[in-house]
Amino acid sequence: MAQLAKDLMTANPACCKPETPLDQVAKLMVQHDCGEIPVLDVSEQVVGVVTDRDIVCRVVAEGKNPLAYTADICMSQLVVTVPVDAPVRDVLAEMEKHQVRRVPVVDNRGRCVGMISQADLAWAGREHEVAELVREVSRDTGSVSR
Repeated sequence: MAQLAKDLMTANPACCKPETPLDQVAKLMVQHDCGEIPVLDVSEQVVGVVTDRDIVCRVVAEGKNPLAYTADICMSQLVVTVPVDAPVRDVLAEMEKHQVRRVPVVDNRGRCVGMISQADLAWAGREHEVAELVREVSRDTGSVSR
């Protein structure tokens, strides 16, 4: 039987709101040992994600004070999510297609219920599939995605 997203995901991930200050987002990353925080609206829909790289490239590297900004300022808004019942093969395909290292998992109402990272897939996936994911995600596109 094929494994599903719900079998590999980290359940109940740390999340924030668009108005959450970036220093609080960074603290969530440290507390939960993760590099991406989903940004949820009032109905718990994923409206963006903030990665550690987003904070560095879009705020710190531009000389902005991260204490003065909120998640919505630097979040990536083109969010790739996968359904909780998606086969792992589909999760891999979506991550490769969009060149992302982590992906929020959503329930049938679109609410964030988990996260899947490359590491989660590495523990459960076939070597060649995980290697392909790492190669595709690491491919240089010449730009910082927004």
